[in-house]
Amino acid sequence: MSDWPEEPQSPRYGRGSTGADPEGARAMPHVRREAPPRPYPPVPGQSTGGRNGAGTGAPPPPRRDDGYNTGQVYGHGGAPVGPGGSGTGGGRGGGGDGQGPGGRAPRTRRPNWRKRITIGLVAFVALLLAVSVSTYFWADSKLRREVDLSKVKDRPESGKGTNYLIVGSDSREGLSDQEKKDLHTGSADGKRTDSMMILHTGDNGTTMLSLPRDSYVTIPAFTGPTTGKQFPASTHKLNEAYADGGAELLAQTIEYNTGLRIDHYAEIGFGGFRNLVDALGGVEMCLDKPVKDKDSGADFKAGCQTFDGRQSLAFVRQRHQEADQDLGRMRNQQKFLNTLAKQAASPSTVLNPFRLYPVIGSGLDTLVVDKDMGLTDLMSMFWAMKGVTGGGGQQLTVPISNPNLPTRSDGVAVKWDTEKAKQLFGQLKNDEKVTVAATT
Repeated sequence: MSDWPEEPQSPRYGRGSTGADPEGARAMPHVRREAPPRPYPPVPGQSTGGRNGAGTGAPPPPRRDDGYNTGQVYGHGGAPVGPGGSGTGGGRGGGGDGQGPGGRAPRTRRPNWRKRITIGLVAFVALLLAVSVSTYFWADSKLRREVDLSKVKDRPESGKGTNYLIVGSDSREGLSDQEKKDLHTGSADGKRTDSMMILHTGDNGTTMLSLPRDSYVTIPAFTGPTTGKQFPASTHKLNEAYADGGAELLAQTIEYNTGLRIDHYAEIGFGGFRNLVDALGGVEMCLDKPVKDKDSGADFKAGCQTFDGRQSLAFVRQRHQEADQDLGRMRNQQKFLNTLAKQAASPSTVLNPFRLYPVIGSGLDTLVVDKDMGLTDLMSMFWAMKGVTGGGGQQLTVPISNPNLPTRSDGVAVKWDTEKAKQLFGQLKNDEKVTVAATT
């Protein structure tokens, strides 16, 4: 059926024309045929339903024949390519499927090992520093700063080098009745000195000088620490000073008789000594001959063996087997302390936190020092003791003229050789090389 109206038939040429000539060309309305939509690649994670790709999360593909340019560039897959040449199609310049130029997979960046190692080292150093600082303050807080050397009267002038007074007391602090029995310590009240040493460090090496506890010396006048009573100067055994006036009077008595100024003080009792050795796992000692002493409990065979805390205490306290008794005991004490210091400073102890921390804890819990002594001072003293063992110093005893001096009230005492002792103390005070042939 035609859309044109019916007209009367005419003999003229053409249909619907009023003229004799053929009718001219007519302008016909333009009919545009819609091109079928191209399938658009789906976006991962989104629905693919909908008409003409609607619901895919991407715009529909443009028509080729609409005569308009949207300014977009399309890859071979028909997807728009954004800035930088990337797109969702498979065309040149890359696509959303994770491929690089030309459809190749992108290059994987190699890990920067230098950067990783640097970060790891920095983290390790920071952790090590934090542990070291915390350990330092923990150990420093354990020091028992109970001795006040500022109370010592009539002190000599300071010399060259540093002088440490190291004392081993017979304190039974912390020991039960059964432990006192096992350790053969007895149950006497109060504290006395079992050993006394001056450790001098300076430019001419280290000297460990033992002072016999039975040394017959002058105890200067003092005031009783508990009674406030005034006591005049008197002559007694050296360990009497500690029993009467504690560490301060002992330091004053040693300064008075030697002329050496004591810079620092360190003292350890029976219990602390035993715990320290046990924390180390024992101390290996080599004996030239068997040792047996009923009073101290020592009973050892000749040769090398490992002493635990109880055995070590018995060894350093025994003296009845030695011909010179107290002097022989001091030689054993020096030998043991040097071995102890060497073993405590060994890499197997210092680099093993499971051994180092118990050693620090057990040693510092019962160690009494002066108020001005810091952890660095204690470490310096300890390394100086270790240096003596390594040949960096010498061990000796104050020169003796009479090891069996009878007294009226103190029994048998030890008398110093006045001239040699004075020369020795002068060399230590001036930090000179020690040349005195002292008793060893």
